[in-house]
Amino acid sequence: MRWTKFSAGTHAGDDPIIDRMVGYMYTPDLMDIPESEIIAHVGTCAILGLPNVGKSTLLNRLMGLRLMAVSSKPQTTRNRVMGVVNCEVGKGAAQVVFVDTPGMQEGKGPFRRFMREEALGAAGNSDVALLVIDVSHRKQQDMESLQQSEARSMLDALEKFSGPTILALNKVDLLEDKTALLPILTGFDETKRFDMLVPISAKSGKGTDQLLQEIAGRFSKGGRLFPEEMYTDKAERFLAAELVREQLFRQLGDELPYASAVVIEEFHERDKGDIVISAAIHVERDSQKGIVIGKGGKRIKAVGERGRKAISQLFGVPVHLKLFVKVNSNWSQQTKSLRDLGYE
Repeated sequence: MRWTKFSAGTHAGDDPIIDRMVGYMYTPDLMDIPESEIIAHVGTCAILGLPNVGKSTLLNRLMGLRLMAVSSKPQTTRNRVMGVVNCEVGKGAAQVVFVDTPGMQEGKGPFRRFMREEALGAAGNSDVALLVIDVSHRKQQDMESLQQSEARSMLDALEKFSGPTILALNKVDLLEDKTALLPILTGFDETKRFDMLVPISAKSGKGTDQLLQEIAGRFSKGGRLFPEEMYTDKAERFLAAELVREQLFRQLGDELPYASAVVIEEFHERDKGDIVISAAIHVERDSQKGIVIGKGGKRIKAVGERGRKAISQLFGVPVHLKLFVKVNSNWSQQTKSLRDLGYE
């Protein structure tokens, strides 16, 4: 599978309807779209939630491919990423453009502020808002507890949101007492803040088909926002970096420095059909560099081997991946460094 790329500077009225320079999506008036190109349900859905509730796992499940980095470590997702799902709702075609966002987390510093703005900005620009909670987590089982958590600013934004809001109660498979689900559902329903409640397990797929139908069914008819063969607005470089970063989470676990980033410095598609990738892993201190490399280079080798396999599987071609580590002192606290590393 290959990705359709749009050049920077595409503007309203061009064919494909996305302005890469400022990040806005344009929806043409129905009168400007040939009747043969109009489908029953088209719209955007922002996926919101606290860190580690399974938002990226859910997006990967709905899309049927490994688009986003996932791990058990909070804040795996850092950027706002679009994932496009084409499906059927009843007898009508639908296109759902999901926007995966970083987990809502308060705190100081430009890096955390960037991730908060990514999440809240996505909600305001979407047709449907999808709030995902970890129903197995005691502090996410009722609205009062959520209001007292780092989700407060997100809930305030959803209160002002004029479109439908759907609550996905994820990780139902982890509930020790299955009978506890009904009172949790009842409690959220009584708040009158959600148009629909859907219990799901993003990991197993339970309830996710129903969730997709509920979301798409709330869209109006229109022209596709993206061509059918396009699955994301992100370039291949970004996707490759995500899969390398996922392996950092998996291989280093709790030892992974919070301020670590992956930058693709070379991405070369050769005539024989394979891809050569060179990626830099940025950390903030020399001691962190040693952690990433590991004794005798074992850790970075494992990251490279598994990252190469994941990228090759996603792109459908052989991949050659070279990794190295750079020390970029306090990059997470510097606006220019954040911008240079793609967080802007």
